[in-house]
Amino acid sequence: MCLSALTLAGCDNSSSTSQNGDKIERLLAQMTLEEKTSFLHGLVKGFDMSDFGDPENKANVGFIPGVPRLNIPPLRLTDGPAGARYTKGLTTAMPAPVSLAASFDPALAKQYGAAIGAEARAIDQDVLLAPMVNIVRIPGGGRNFETFGEDPLLAGEMASAEITGIQNQGVMANIKHFAANNQETNRMTINTIVDERTMREIYLPAFEQGVNAGVASFMCSYNRLAIDGKNSDYACASKTLLTDILRTQWKYDGFVMTDWYAAVLPGLQGLEALTPAPLSAGLDMEMPGGNMFGSLLIDAVQNKAIPVATVDKAVYRILTQMDKFHLLDGTPPAKKTIDQLKDQNSVIAKQAAIEGAVLLVNENNALPLQASSITSLAVIGQTAASLNYGGGGSSRVKPLNMKAPLASIKERLADGQVSYQPGVDLDGIAIPASALSHDGQPGLLRNDGSLDNELNFTTDNLNPLAPNGKQVITWSGNLTAPTTGDYELKIQVKNGGASLKIGTGDQNGNPQIGIADSSSISFADISLISTRDGLQWAGYKIHLEAGVPQPITITAIPGAGSDFATDLADPLKPTSFRLAWMTPELKQQRFDDAVNAAKNASNVVLFAYTEGNEGKDLIESINLPEDQDALIKAVVEANPNTVVVLNVGSSIEMPWLDGAHKPTALLNMWYPGQEGADATADILFGQASPGGRLPISIPFKLADYAPANEPQSFPGVDDTVIYQEGIFVGYRWYDQNNVSPRFAFGHGLSYTQFSYSEPTVAATADGYSVSFSVTNTGGSAGVDVPQVYLGAPANAAVPMAKKALAGFSKVKLAAGESSRVTIPIAKRALSYWDVNTAQWQVASGQRAVYLGSSAGNVEEIAQIQVTK
Repeated sequence: MCLSALTLAGCDNSSSTSQNGDKIERLLAQMTLEEKTSFLHGLVKGFDMSDFGDPENKANVGFIPGVPRLNIPPLRLTDGPAGARYTKGLTTAMPAPVSLAASFDPALAKQYGAAIGAEARAIDQDVLLAPMVNIVRIPGGGRNFETFGEDPLLAGEMASAEITGIQNQGVMANIKHFAANNQETNRMTINTIVDERTMREIYLPAFEQGVNAGVASFMCSYNRLAIDGKNSDYACASKTLLTDILRTQWKYDGFVMTDWYAAVLPGLQGLEALTPAPLSAGLDMEMPGGNMFGSLLIDAVQNKAIPVATVDKAVYRILTQMDKFHLLDGTPPAKKTIDQLKDQNSVIAKQAAIEGAVLLVNENNALPLQASSITSLAVIGQTAASLNYGGGGSSRVKPLNMKAPLASIKERLADGQVSYQPGVDLDGIAIPASALSHDGQPGLLRNDGSLDNELNFTTDNLNPLAPNGKQVITWSGNLTAPTTGDYELKIQVKNGGASLKIGTGDQNGNPQIGIADSSSISFADISLISTRDGLQWAGYKIHLEAGVPQPITITAIPGAGSDFATDLADPLKPTSFRLAWMTPELKQQRFDDAVNAAKNASNVVLFAYTEGNEGKDLIESINLPEDQDALIKAVVEANPNTVVVLNVGSSIEMPWLDGAHKPTALLNMWYPGQEGADATADILFGQASPGGRLPISIPFKLADYAPANEPQSFPGVDDTVIYQEGIFVGYRWYDQNNVSPRFAFGHGLSYTQFSYSEPTVAATADGYSVSFSVTNTGGSAGVDVPQVYLGAPANAAVPMAKKALAGFSKVKLAAGESSRVTIPIAKRALSYWDVNTAQWQVASGQRAVYLGSSAGNVEEIAQIQVTK
C-alpha cells in the first residue's frame, strides 16, 4: 500500500517493494525470539506509566525498544485526537474532533492532521494515536467529543483527510477503536451484539476509509463483539475483525495494537488468558506492557503452542510501516521544534474553532453583536473566565496558550462596558478558620506540628507551599458548617497533587476526592475547568449539619504532576493550594448576582458548559450540569437580549428554548481548543462568520431517542448491549420513527443567506454527480455547506434509511457571489451490504435525490433510476 503523500521507499514500483520486503526478511532472520517479541509489546511494568523503559526518556504513552545491534530504532507513541499529547511539555490544543467534524471540511481536517503530526514529530514521536472514528450512537456518550459524529460518510471523509495530514509529516497515524466501541459504560467488559449489515454500513466504513488513506496502524477496542450473535470475542482477539475483514477483505498491511492495558484491566484478564490466540487472530502489538506478548508468548512459541512464523508475520507488519516512514534507513523527514511550529499551528487551531462553530439560533440577527450599540455588556458563566478548551481523558493536552473568552470580549469594547459574574460558581471561597479546628484550636494541624488557620496558599503574601521533592504535606482536624445545608468541598491545586477525606467509617462513609498522585483518581474525578485564578480542582458534594464537626484529612504533594492539569508540574516552583467550599448561601448569592447583572446591562453573553470525559457516559440526563438551565432561564427573563455560548462535546437538552423568554442567539463553540477565546469573540462581534454544521442530531429530550432509553440497548443488561436500532442511527432513526429532533444533523446558520438553483443529476462511471448553483443572497460574506441525500427505492430488498448523506461541499462566498458546485454520489452510497452474498449490492429502483442545508431541511431535486 502506497502512502501517496510521502516519498517513501516501496511506494514507487513493485520491484522496490520486493527489495524492502527482502530487507525486512533479512532483519527477521538475524533476530532472536526475544528481540522479535520485543516489537510486540511495550515495556511498562504494572500500572506505572512513569517508566517506559526508554533510555532517552522521550516516550509519552508507549515505547518499543527496537534492536540497536541491527540499527533498528525504537518506536515511540503518543495520544493525538485533539493535539499531540506531550507529558513533558506543552503543545497546541486543537478544537475537539467533533468540532472539526462540524466544519464539514476535509481540507481543514488535512491541515489539522498536519499540525498535530508535525508537533508529534517535534517531540520525537513516531505514532500518533489519532483519529478516533467511532460513530456517535447515543447522545450522552462520554467520548462523543472525540468523534467525527453520527454519519459514517462524514466520519470517513474527515478521518481519511486527517490521516493524510498526519502522515505527510512522517508520523504514523493510528485509527481507533476497532470496533463498535460506542459507549464508556462498562467499556472494558461489555459484550456488543450487532448485526453484520449494521457493522458494515454504520460502524466500519470510516475504518475502511482509513485503510484506503494508507493509515499505518489500527487500535482495537476493549469490548467484546458478537456480529449477528456469533463469536463473542474480545475485539483484540477477533479473527473476524482483525483477519477476515481487515487483512483479507480490505487488504490492510499495517499493524494492529491493543488499547492501553486491554490485557490486564479489570474484567479483561480473559484476554491475557487467551495468549497466544490474539496473535493468531491478527493482533500485532500489546500496549503499554507485555502481559500477553512478553514471557507468555515466548513460552508459547517454545512450547510449540504457536509457530514462530506467526510472530514473524506480526513483526514484519510493524517493520514494514517503520520502513515506509524511513525509520529503518534513518532518513525520516526533517522536523521542526514546537517553538518553530506554535505560531502557524495556533492560526490553524483558531481557524478550526471558527469553521466548526455552529450557530444554532439567531433571532432577528442578534449576532453579530454591534459594539457601537452596546452600552453595557454582562458576561456570565464560569467558562467565560476559565476557557473550557477540551474534553477529558487520553485526548487532553497541556496547551501552549490559554486565554479567557472574557478577556477577548473586553478587548472589543471600551473600558468599563463589560461586567462579569460566574452565575454558577465552580470556584467557591477558601474555607474560613472559623469552620476549621483541631483539638479545640482554630485551623488545621500540619504534619510538621504547625497550625494553619485556613488553607489558601495561592499568592506570595500567603506563603505558597515551597517545593520539597514531592514530600507529602498533610493537615488534619475537623470541619464544622455554620448552617445546615448542601455544600461542595473543593481541593484546588497548581503544580501539585492533593486529596481530601471527610468523615469516618467505611469507604462509603469516608468519601475521598483526589487530584493526581491519589489512589482514588479517575478520568471523571477532576474538573476540566480550572478556577478563575488557574488552579485545577476536584469537588465533593455533601450535606452538613450546623455545628456538627466532621473529621477531615487533606494531603498536598508539591511538584506532583497531573495529566489533566493545564500546565506542567515543576518541582522547582512553588505549589499553590486551596481548601475551598461552596456554601448554600454563597451559591444563591452568585446566582442572584448574575441575574441582577443581566437586568442592569443592555446585552448579555452567557457561557454554558458540559465536561465530556473518557470513562463516563451520561445515562439518565443530558441536561447542563449544576444549575445552568435555571440560570439561563432566569437571565433570559431578566434580559431578552441574551446570547448563549455553549462549550459542549455532544447533545444537551435545552428546556430554556421552550418558554416565552428565549435567548436571541445560541452559538455552539464545542470545546474550541486553546485559541477558543479569540475565535469566540471574533464570531460574536462579526470579525468571523460561524462555519460549522451539526455532525450530530440534538433531541428535544433524551427520552425522545429510544436507543438511549431501552436498557438492553444502552447501557446494557448483564454486561451485554444489543444494537437493536440496526442501521437506524442518528438522523436515520429520527426519520424512520417520524420523530423531530430539536436540531437536525447538518443544521447551522450563517450571518448571511444562501439559495440553491439549477440542479442537475447525471450518471457517471462510479455513480452520479449532482450539480447546482449556490448564491449568497445576503449582505455579507459567509460559509455554506450544501448537502446531498439519497432516498431508498420504494421496494428495497432490505430496510433502508429514508434518506442518507451521499455527499457534501463547503462553499465560501462573498455577498452576491454565486458558484457552481458538483457533489458526486459514489457507488457505495447507492449500495447496501447483502448478508447473503457477503458483498455490497446496489439498491436498484427509482430513488429520490435531495439537496438541502441539513437532514431536516431538504428538497427533492430529482428521481433517478438506479440499476445494478
